[in-house]
Amino acid sequence: MSDTYDLVRDAGAKPPILTLPLDAWHRERGGRMVEFAGYHMPVQYEGIMAEHQWTRAHAGLFDVSHMGQLVLRGDNVAQALESLLPGAFTTLKPGKQRYSLLLADDGGVLDDLIVTNRGDDFYVVVNGATKHADIAHIAARLPEGVALAHLEDHALLALQGPEAAVALGALGLVPAGDATRTLDALVFMEAAPFVWNGVALGVSRSGYTGEDGFEISVHRDHVAALADALLAQPAVKPIGLGARDSLRLEAGLPLYGHDLSPDIDPVEADLGFAIPARRRVADAGYPGAARLARAFAEGTARRRVGLLIEGRMAAREGAEVLADGRTVGTVTSGGFAPSLERPIAMAFVETALAVPGTSLTLSVRGKTLAATVTSLPFHPHRYVRKGAA
Repeated sequence: MSDTYDLVRDAGAKPPILTLPLDAWHRERGGRMVEFAGYHMPVQYEGIMAEHQWTRAHAGLFDVSHMGQLVLRGDNVAQALESLLPGAFTTLKPGKQRYSLLLADDGGVLDDLIVTNRGDDFYVVVNGATKHADIAHIAARLPEGVALAHLEDHALLALQGPEAAVALGALGLVPAGDATRTLDALVFMEAAPFVWNGVALGVSRSGYTGEDGFEISVHRDHVAALADALLAQPAVKPIGLGARDSLRLEAGLPLYGHDLSPDIDPVEADLGFAIPARRRVADAGYPGAARLARAFAEGTARRRVGLLIEGRMAAREGAEVLADGRTVGTVTSGGFAPSLERPIAMAFVETALAVPGTSLTLSVRGKTLAATVTSLPFHPHRYVRKGAA
């Protein structure tokens, strides 16, 4: 773990493009590198379509080391989290994870994130493009006695797909804590510490593709060896940002900076599931609670929906959504869905039109495309949940 985060940074200097611990590893394997979230990252290896389909059928290895890995510990840390986020953390049991949102004072979304109760502390993963702003925001609002650390010396890998469990299991991970918390015992949104060849790993059964899979936190000095060991499994191939985006779009999962922003609140983004009933009141004690309470009680003017688009042309972010010639919304994410073999999109539209089966029109580069509102996700989630066969 790194030292507690230093809030003092040179705000005037333009930061250089950073490299991931696996930068050379990606290049050696043919990764086409692009700038993303301030880092050089692989957008693809053999092609987005092929990588997408491989992940849906087998197991894809993603490098998500640009994400921010944070640790919060101290007195009443769960209560401190509830003063910052609209989720329930005082009731989150050790080894369990929860999706939540960092909100501005007016209830707009500053970031979405995953919180894990590790027993002695809480581990939080935030988006790479927003991590430094998130850290500053959180650190400024933590009560005395709660410390924040940024794990800058750790990498993060995501192994996703129906054969991910077999591939990771072949490495012979040993539980580092409770012996019953084996890899096979984990279900969706659970986490546990493991040891692999003497190396400490933090493993969660989670991801952002809609598939079964795992995220693995490991010290940067050991990430190349771990990536090599995973890639040695026949089911595993390296996968780039392009397929990661098409997979999460098919899964109906919002992407911060596109489907989520400070101008959007969680209720209109259709993320009400992340806010339990006891926290849907104006005096719940987190930023934006009053706005969210009104949104739950009165509804919102717009809603995030899925759109099935006719033809082969994709609608990208910013495309206007029309009904009877009137602008009624905006596309926030869109592209071709390899699993569905057709273009899809997510958009915010007037709530009255956010009903599956509603016919709409999209304006794309001077052309109009027919679209139909559909329920999310576009492609079924295949998470391994408790009690599932």
